[in-house]
Amino acid sequence: MEGRYDVIVIGGGVSGCSTAFFLASDPGFDGRILVVERDPTYQDAPSARATGGIRQQFSTPENVRIGLFGSHFVKNAGDYLAIDGESPDLAWREGGYLLLATPETLPIMRENNAVQRSEGADIALLTAPELERKFGWLNTEGIAGGCNGLSGEGWVDPYSLLQAFRRKARSLGVEFVHDEALGATRSGSRVQSVTLRQGGEIVAGAVVNAAGASGVKEIADSVGIDLPIESRKRFTFVFECRERVEPVPLTILPEGIGFRPEGRTFLVNRAPPPEADPPTRDTDIDYDQFEEHIWPDLAARVPAFEAIRLASAWCCHYDLNTLDENAIVGSPPGLENFYVLTGFSGHGLQQSPAMGRAVSELIVHGEYRTLDLRRLGYERVLAGEPLVESNCF
Repeated sequence: MEGRYDVIVIGGGVSGCSTAFFLASDPGFDGRILVVERDPTYQDAPSARATGGIRQQFSTPENVRIGLFGSHFVKNAGDYLAIDGESPDLAWREGGYLLLATPETLPIMRENNAVQRSEGADIALLTAPELERKFGWLNTEGIAGGCNGLSGEGWVDPYSLLQAFRRKARSLGVEFVHDEALGATRSGSRVQSVTLRQGGEIVAGAVVNAAGASGVKEIADSVGIDLPIESRKRFTFVFECRERVEPVPLTILPEGIGFRPEGRTFLVNRAPPPEADPPTRDTDIDYDQFEEHIWPDLAARVPAFEAIRLASAWCCHYDLNTLDENAIVGSPPGLENFYVLTGFSGHGLQQSPAMGRAVSELIVHGEYRTLDLRRLGYERVLAGEPLVESNCF
């Protein structure tokens, strides 16, 4: 490849494509944008393999606001991503989230709900009897209460959102290349270029490192930035249930199991305990995790799920932020034109609209114009001061 690009985005997943879209849409930006993606099939990427949830049930105000914008964006996708009057179908289902609490965690949930509602999120705090009446399929033994999104929460088809971002960005002049970024070259406080495996060295005015679990840390290492990111494998299992169970929000049990309906089937996943969750990039699926660690707890909470049939499964890799499992966004101190967008730890798809917009604002305007995300910056990594979500999966 030849020439100079004003912005090179490393990583063509949903966060990278969102950044490219918002850049190209900004009236204050008229430069050339290149998005580099090593695997345009997205075979093992969260951008295509996620469960697609969008929520505001967080304890950190920034994450609540990010979730609110994510909901607004997908509900108004036609206003943002339509091409020649044709709006994308993201398969948005406003089915809500349901997070359940034990007596020990209910006080934390109550505090979180106060934060959510103060930010404008439509989240109801329900007692155990109220949960029983609303969700008759749920066994509430040991459950003290729960939070249920009444509006603004639900799920989309992840691949549809990714492709809608890509198509719209292309229509605005963004260039995409199938290649692998090997690293970047730094001179003083600026990054000068990006080296591609096939395309060689490309001069860049600014670089956005959104490479995800497949290489975000290696790219940062090349310019002297140490990111606390590890690639962690996650499984999603698809099962069929003999009995009809409804209505079912995207439900997260106290045991850490998350599930939601997908037509007549259900998707379910669960993060393994830390001692069984090493950094890895292999794609082998551990079916014992479903049989031994998910199904028993799932059936105990939802008796109808005692009679189910496992239909399929897949895996993807999360860019886990080992400091606090929160996103890292912005330009690290000492670098003027290098931006990181990583560490989503499983929340990348739902946060991609707000994060892409935020990075584009930093590049074009030198500051956040909409959401102030400074607390999610790299400075907290340097200081060793985690920004931890409370009672959040």
